Amino acid sequence: MFAQEEYDPSERAALMAVSLISSARVIRKLDRVYTPYSAQYLVDCAGPERQEEIAQQRPNMTIQDCLEYLVEIAAPKSESEQREFDQRLRMLTVKDCLDCAFKDGIPKSEHWTHLGCVHKPPPFARLIPRVPMNGRVVEVRTLEDALKLLKQQPVGAKLHVFSPEIDLVGEEGLYEGPSSPGSRYVGLRDVMITGNGTTKKGEAFAEVKVLYKKREFFVKVSATRVLASLNGDDSQLTEPTGLLVDFIVPRFAN
Repeated sequence: MFAQEEYDPSERAALMAVSLISSARVIRKLDRVYTPYSAQYLVDCAGPERQEEIAQQRPNMTIQDCLEYLVEIAAPKSESEQREFDQRLRMLTVKDCLDCAFKDGIPKSEHWTHLGCVHKPPPFARLIPRVPMNGRVVEVRTLEDALKLLKQQPVGAKLHVFSPEIDLVGEEGLYEGPSSPGSRYVGLRDVMITGNGTTKKGEAFAEVKVLYKKREFFVKVSATRVLASLNGDDSQLTEPTGLLVDFIVPRFAN
């Protein structure tokens, strides 16, 4: 599935986190213009394990550090080492990324390597300037509470994605999840809620920005559809749920 969709959960979580940060900061006038921050920095540095590794690094860079780095990136990884590395990258969530940004700050995108870089950051990377982030992560459980937060800034969430419905809905349609016995559950995908409203038929929806199959698009998601099971397997859901879950925002202090 990962190969088919070219889907990396950590990259998507980092992209969504920096979108939330950039949007919130320009709305609160902390940045004069919309400023892209580095998603790859979060892929490289977020998460409890990586934070612990960084904390154990020597505070001063040496020539030996640089030599060891050059040797490491020049030596090909074994299949098991690459698998372990890839698995670690897939563990990040939007919350991990936001926590990292608030703890240590985050560099602008032009100051860090491109998204998808497979090499670990060099020793001198910790000297690259980062923009300090002053605030906290706020999480809410219900879509109703998320829409209250939406009055101030875009809201991060996860969307239950079903195929082929997500591919066919288009920007003018309404995504309502599975519509036939042939629907396939793809999984949860990180999205950003950017607005809400009602259709001409009076159906409530949330407008979300989706990153799916390397394509970014907006879609209206039903705010009333409830899922009781996924592909008929009740064990995958402990209780009925909406299409949108796990709401989160970075709340900045002035």
